[in-house]
Amino acid sequence: MHRRDFLILSGLGLGGAALPAMFGKAIAAEQLLSTLDPAHKKHLADAALAAAKQAGASYCDVRIGRYLRQFVITREDKVQNVVNTESTGTGVRVIADGAWGFAATHRLTADGVAEAARQAVAIAKANSKTQTAQVQLAATPGVGEVSWRTPIKKNAMEVPIKDKVELLLSVNAAAQNAGADFVNSMLFLVNEQKYFASTDGSYIDQDVHRIWTPMTVTAIDKDSGKFRTRDGLSAPMGLGYEYLDGDAAQKFVTPNGVVNYGMSYDMLEDAVAAAKQARAKLSAPSVKPGKYDLVLDPSHTWLTIHESVGHPTELDRVLGYEANYAGTSFATLDKREAGFRWASEQVTIVADKTQPGSLGYVGYDDEGVKTKQWDLIKDGILVDYQTIRDQAHILGKTASDGCCYADSWSSVQFQRMANVSLAPGKAKLSVADMIKDVEDGIYIIGDGSFSIDQQRYNAQFGGQLFYEIKDGQITRQIEDVAYQIRTPEFWNACSAICDDSDYRLGGSFFDGKGQPGQVSAVSHGSSTARFDGINVINTARSLG
Repeated sequence: MHRRDFLILSGLGLGGAALPAMFGKAIAAEQLLSTLDPAHKKHLADAALAAAKQAGASYCDVRIGRYLRQFVITREDKVQNVVNTESTGTGVRVIADGAWGFAATHRLTADGVAEAARQAVAIAKANSKTQTAQVQLAATPGVGEVSWRTPIKKNAMEVPIKDKVELLLSVNAAAQNAGADFVNSMLFLVNEQKYFASTDGSYIDQDVHRIWTPMTVTAIDKDSGKFRTRDGLSAPMGLGYEYLDGDAAQKFVTPNGVVNYGMSYDMLEDAVAAAKQARAKLSAPSVKPGKYDLVLDPSHTWLTIHESVGHPTELDRVLGYEANYAGTSFATLDKREAGFRWASEQVTIVADKTQPGSLGYVGYDDEGVKTKQWDLIKDGILVDYQTIRDQAHILGKTASDGCCYADSWSSVQFQRMANVSLAPGKAKLSVADMIKDVEDGIYIIGDGSFSIDQQRYNAQFGGQLFYEIKDGQITRQIEDVAYQIRTPEFWNACSAICDDSDYRLGGSFFDGKGQPGQVSAVSHGSSTARFDGINVINTARSLG
């Protein structure tokens, strides 16, 4: 599990009082199925747009958001928490006198949103007195009245709590029967109902659904007190409850017998495997440090992509706008101009907001820009960054890439990471065929702890499961593995990528950025990939 995810989720079972404070007010389950009338939202948006223009704004956009979340949290045979939350309101962003201004309100009346618009204009005019350059906004033609909805088959909010609890408790029981001493499991469901309107002439109504089923299984050696855990191998997805249809689960059986999942997930099966693998960790030998060829499963690689490619290609980091919080980027503008070799010729990495099932899949971003796919790294060469409307001119672009996002109606939208993914290999290649050529390697499955420097250049990554590879054969499970990288050297060491039949998504609900901090949901896809000659360290800690 991502460190940030762990810190957020580890507190969720402590009581219902903390959750509404983080995610909105607590509501009854049936309220999760209600919506706001689009005609009423258009009426409110028009009131805000008119007030902003009358107050002197040259541009205005309005976001009316209703953010719904459900948490079902269990441990062993007990339900720890069931919480439903709602947060609803309006955010108004304007340009006046060449500067940005933003204000928000929970008052869903014409007078309320108009007052927020006037406040945003006043803030923009105040900002303009100290701003050294005027905002340059890339043109975005209005699209009129349109709607978009995540193409789900079964709305998870409609599934009775009883069914969800029964699923999680059966998962916990299956893990315990398979040898687990402790097990936590939960459902985290999200529905973002977002309405966007702008002076460009857009009225965009979107209904976004996401789901996650995190699980942690713990095995204990009662004689020594030693314990090991294995988190679930599910990925958070932009899907409905059909994701949990175990009978139809899309399964990827790895050469060592571990089952991973794609666009569907058999949670029961994974719980049983997790219990057995956590117990096997207790007796697995510790890795010998040294240079190894790494075979990285997509359930692991997503996090390496996120940290070492996704973040350093965000243009605001490249420009230094995030220097005081989450770091800048080694991938400076001169590198793109010079055709910087980021990776081997095997590697093409794309940004994509249109990929079905991904967390970042939407029709339009929070600036009203239609989403798209574009290359960041092409055949190993850095070719582009991730850009929004007020940055496009810096790269000589005439349009935004459609990757602007706010995590709430009360937060201002800004540049956020698109789904950033490693393209599958073009030649037919299975995982088994890839491993046949590895003489001395390690097969890594699942994401673990990590660290990375402020410029996204030096990093270290752990994982969930580690298997030794000797002379083309997987020999045994090992432990205490982490690998160290310098971003360009690591990606230039990529010697093979499996074909699209092995492609899967990983991701996070909690990609943090900004001040005040915001989180966004983002996926990263890949097929299994091989990296040669990577430095591996031993992370074991002595208790003596």
